[in-house]
Amino acid sequence: MNPKTRTTTSRDSPIEERAPILLRRLKKAYPMAHVALNFSNALECLVATILSAQCTDERVNQVTASLFRKYRVPQDYLRVPEAELAADIRPTGFFNQKSRAIRGACVRIVDAYGGSVPKTMVELLTLPGVARKTANIVQGNAYPARHRNDRDAGIAVDTHVRRVSQRLGLTRETDPSKIERDLMTFVPRAQWFPFTYVLIDHGRRVCRAPIPACEVCPVNDLCPSSRV
Repeated sequence: MNPKTRTTTSRDSPIEERAPILLRRLKKAYPMAHVALNFSNALECLVATILSAQCTDERVNQVTASLFRKYRVPQDYLRVPEAELAADIRPTGFFNQKSRAIRGACVRIVDAYGGSVPKTMVELLTLPGVARKTANIVQGNAYPARHRNDRDAGIAVDTHVRRVSQRLGLTRETDPSKIERDLMTFVPRAQWFPFTYVLIDHGRRVCRAPIPACEVCPVNDLCPSSRV
């Protein structure tokens, strides 16, 4: 980092003082941060997000390229035997659990929401297999205006967001819901959804597991976990 941009704030400063600078620098470092999954509607976003659990986005995109041509509406996922759907998503891993989650969500979507993926967080969380991370991702991507105004919306906490926020000292929690609560304290409301992908990009490119590239990190002077 350019020495001229350094401030008197350090990695030992209170998080309330460090947080605004951390957020500003990271946002500047990843101006194009966005979801890496491919989809064209809310249902595809939901299915892709379910498939992404413990699987790379690249692999999910390979699978959904043909999956979304075969399954276009919730009813399509229910017309085939569960074993057939499991075979179609097998490369993403944990395919039996994921097929049950997808079919369970589709049953609920058909029975309770007329075949359309619901728009509110409260409704999304009634879908089997959908927790807050998935609900935030689906709502933020498919219904961004609703996400900006939904009082129950928040920040999606995946493995990258968890790791980065802990290393930066934005949270000491390990439970995703508690991490989300802490992040919502420091991240301005308007940035909740886009900042999810800023943290994800930083976690993938720099703050990697198990060894982060602290020497090229734009916030290493503010990070209590920095190896520099």
